[in-house]
Amino acid sequence: MKVSTKWLSDYITLEIAPQELAEKIERTAVEVDEVTRMSTGLKKIVVGFTKEVTQHPESDHLHLCQVDVGEAEPLQIICGAPNITAGKKVIVALPNSRIAGNVKIKRGKLRGELSEGMICSLQEIGFAEGVVPKEFAEGIYFLPDDAHVGEPVFDYLGMNEDVIDLDVTPNRADMLSMRGTAYELAAIYNKKLTLHHPAPMTENPAEVSAYIKPTAAPELASTYLMRVIKDVTVKPSPQWLQTRLWNAGIRPTNNLVDVTNYILLDYGQPLHAFDQDKLVGKNIQVRLAKPGEKLITLDEQERELRTTDIVIADEAGPVALAGTMGGLRTAVGPNTTTVVLESAVFDSSAIRKTARRHNLHSEASMRFERGINRATVAEALDAAAQLIAQLGDGTVVGGRAVATKEEVNSVSVAISLKKINDVLGTKLSMETVKDIFTRLDFTVSVSAAGQFEVQIPPHRWDISIPADLIEEVARIYGYDNLPATLPKGELTPGHYTYKQSVLRAARRLLEEAGLTQAISYGLTTHEKAAQFMMEASEETKLAFPMSSDRTTVRMNLISGLLDDIAYNTARKVNNVALYEQGRVFYRSAGNVRPREVEHLAGAMTGLFRNDTWYGAKQPVDFYLLKGIVEHLLNSLGVKDVQFKTATGHEEMHPGRTADIYAADKFLGFLGEVHPNICKEYALKATYVFELDLQQIIELPKKQAVYTPVSRYPEITRDVALAVDQEVENAAIVDFINAKSGKYLVNVELFDVYEGAHIAPGKKSLAYKLTYQDENTTLSDEVVTADFEKVMTKVKSEFNAEIR
Repeated sequence: MKVSTKWLSDYITLEIAPQELAEKIERTAVEVDEVTRMSTGLKKIVVGFTKEVTQHPESDHLHLCQVDVGEAEPLQIICGAPNITAGKKVIVALPNSRIAGNVKIKRGKLRGELSEGMICSLQEIGFAEGVVPKEFAEGIYFLPDDAHVGEPVFDYLGMNEDVIDLDVTPNRADMLSMRGTAYELAAIYNKKLTLHHPAPMTENPAEVSAYIKPTAAPELASTYLMRVIKDVTVKPSPQWLQTRLWNAGIRPTNNLVDVTNYILLDYGQPLHAFDQDKLVGKNIQVRLAKPGEKLITLDEQERELRTTDIVIADEAGPVALAGTMGGLRTAVGPNTTTVVLESAVFDSSAIRKTARRHNLHSEASMRFERGINRATVAEALDAAAQLIAQLGDGTVVGGRAVATKEEVNSVSVAISLKKINDVLGTKLSMETVKDIFTRLDFTVSVSAAGQFEVQIPPHRWDISIPADLIEEVARIYGYDNLPATLPKGELTPGHYTYKQSVLRAARRLLEEAGLTQAISYGLTTHEKAAQFMMEASEETKLAFPMSSDRTTVRMNLISGLLDDIAYNTARKVNNVALYEQGRVFYRSAGNVRPREVEHLAGAMTGLFRNDTWYGAKQPVDFYLLKGIVEHLLNSLGVKDVQFKTATGHEEMHPGRTADIYAADKFLGFLGEVHPNICKEYALKATYVFELDLQQIIELPKKQAVYTPVSRYPEITRDVALAVDQEVENAAIVDFINAKSGKYLVNVELFDVYEGAHIAPGKKSLAYKLTYQDENTTLSDEVVTADFEKVMTKVKSEFNAEIR
């Protein structure tokens, strides 16, 4: 909300520097983005009068202009604007002047002719493209005829006004109007507020009913009022109105549209104007859209309406999206002579949904969503009707057409002085607090017990409970005046919960292993959300997604990590190792809300270690990733970790993927991403894992117990087994551990071989078995007996041959 200090002076007298005023607003009410004055940095820009305009002898698009700037002789200025003509008041930058961008204008020659300055467009002196009237967007701007030649243009264009840009928060929607801001400043500085109200109007319902008959359901529009202005002439608005609009960031259009925008800024009340001659029939209805209805809005887009959209309809169908945007069919134009003006209060929830669904976030919809002053709906309508009649030389038709009109009353809130002081830590007196409430335009009475009964006027609809009143006292009294106090009572040291400890330990272990943490979006596409899933789930879609890439909540972390790796590799970062710890969202059929589950995932591609003088390069592969995951799970104390041949992971390489179990609990999977998926992401070979961190947290953990290093030597036995290719290493290792005696301490696979001297369909697995006794030195006889016994069982169990 851009607030002009000159406009504010219509309501309140504040002889305060703009920067100081902005700082006070920021400390007391809402944030301030910036304070600007458009004339800053500009000089020697005056009103000129084009006495004569002729064609440049050496150009078909330049003109020689004789311009009166209040000096003894007119200046010759060369101008290329297509709309330049004689007899107009224009903006002239004199020689040695400064225009926007700190550009200096000098005397010079253009194609052999002298030019003593520059005739400027609004953009050239600092106006934004979006606020320049369309008829002057491609040329120079014509000043009003009463502008005095030779005087600076800044006052005529409102460029000497200080504009404070407020970043209004949703809870302070009352400050989305000049009057609401004036109320706030009057309270802050304890100043008298002077508001102007429209003159009483003739009320003749029979007269207005000859033009229009509105109806509305109260649940859609608690107040819906209309007025008619006839015999109007559409023309440009006067300079004062254009100035107020463009200083507020709105483009002037014509006297009809500009008045509705002016009232919007002044009262915070959105209005809409219809061309009465374009309406079909007299009956205007506020209703929900019907199935299949469409509407072409003012931006010339055809919109398919839903049955939850509130529309304004005539007898032929919808003519406007209520509170959001009008329809093109009934828009006011140059030939409009009779205007139907609408002022209403629409259901805020419905307006919010409509604006988001159609991506139509207008000034009107923003105010209806956050709330408006329901007490001034009729007054704003009357003020707009009178101003349109005045500026358009028309007549307001007697009577106000009423479809619905709610009764608006003050809200009563009670609070005690003790409660206020207890919360704020102050010792404010009864008189001080009462004065603050009075400055805020609240009606207040005090009981003998020190209880305040505060009547909240409708223009502060954000206040409804005692806590709101405490906040108001704190704001106006001054946050910087509140005393500082230290906490009382016994302090206890904080500590992590068990879950927090596991989460942090997991992140630390992966970072120690060389992975970098990534944070991906929780929202993704339908296709990516359904990839790499660890359990069956219904997808959860957003009702109003902000983009087509963020429509569905994720059900895996890997797809987000692949996006991150693809982003890096596209920028020539080929060696990437990332992990993410976050939540995925699983939803059962019939449930509206999903279940949130903590997951941990990693993704690696390229080289894990580069080639150096002290070591060879190490590419990322399945076994490197498996080692990292195994180290992670062992360090977290997970017991009985097993890696099994994976099935059912369509996005993973079928022969290079393993499922991870702890006892009978499925914890996740790891392996190489399927080449087709890598192609979709434009990646080379990439290896990933994903774990159900919630399961890991809930599993019983093995405790790390220190065991002294044995003083007695180890004895090892090596053996190579020829087995069928389908036999898994893990099965053999588990079998040897289970069937061996108490002295076997480790089984290690150190070689895998297929080829010559091995029968077709067979492979050779070579193991080292380590034996040790903590209490004495083992003899070869004991070890040999145990070794031969278990090998006999291995041959029988796995149809193995000892090579």
